[in-house]
Amino acid sequence: MEITEVRVKLIENAAERLLAFCSITIDSAFVVRDLKIIVGPTGPFVAMPSRKLSSHCHACGFKNPLRACYCNQCGKKQNDSHLPRDDDGRLRLYADIAHPINAPCRELIQSRVVREYEAEIVRAKQPGYMSRYDAIGDEEHRK
Repeated sequence: MEITEVRVKLIENAAERLLAFCSITIDSAFVVRDLKIIVGPTGPFVAMPSRKLSSHCHACGFKNPLRACYCNQCGKKQNDSHLPRDDDGRLRLYADIAHPINAPCRELIQSRVVREYEAEIVRAKQPGYMSRYDAIGDEEHRK
């Protein structure tokens, strides 16, 4: 597997842990969007794209946020005993959409994305800088 392109969108005034979004292209054939670059205790790291989990009301079937105590449709009290939890017993609020299956793949993605993130910071200081991240999809319209 070869990561043939990485596009980074820096977050201006990143007061929280989120530093940037990025996309990677694998083998010039497959794009994964919405990876997040987050500041960690040892520097930036890559978080895979994820989606917020939800649950359905046992009474009416309405889709509710996992933390909802009552159904937003019918008002019935929700039972949280069946909700997904991690190994520490904490409620799992998100699920990865795409992720590496092994450590070498994770390291390949991590090192390339962090390297491109650091290069994007340098590019952003140049006059007339524009992020290439927003141009994703333009190549399909040119064909």
